[in-house]
Amino acid sequence: QVQLVESGGGLVQAGGSLRLACAASGNIFSVSAGHWYRQAPGKERELVAVITSGGSTNYADSVKGRFTISRDDAKNTVYLQMDSLKPEDTAVYYCNAHVKLRVGGGDFSYWGQGTQVTVSS
Repeated sequence: QVQLVESGGGLVQAGGSLRLACAASGNIFSVSAGHWYRQAPGKERELVAVITSGGSTNYADSVKGRFTISRDDAKNTVYLQMDSLKPEDTAVYYCNAHVKLRVGGGDFSYWGQGTQVTVSS
């Protein structure tokens, strides 16, 4: 079995910071790529940040300069550091990771359960 467990969400005032983590566990050999998405009520899910298997990163224009995606391969974990948070960042944040399986060797995509981030004005 493979699961992604998200943590780090919560309530923060505008201008504050949060760090989200997405930890893969189970039949994991390595995390080959990671994505963070978010979805606010009444809006479609949007891609926030990407980190490739080679370590390169890309960000949505709305978060560029404020958010940083990173990875810790030893812990099979992808992070999202969120600084200078704004009320419009309020959403449920979802991790998506491409993982290489320990047994079987395939590469598959999995989703985390989502974590709520609320930024007060």
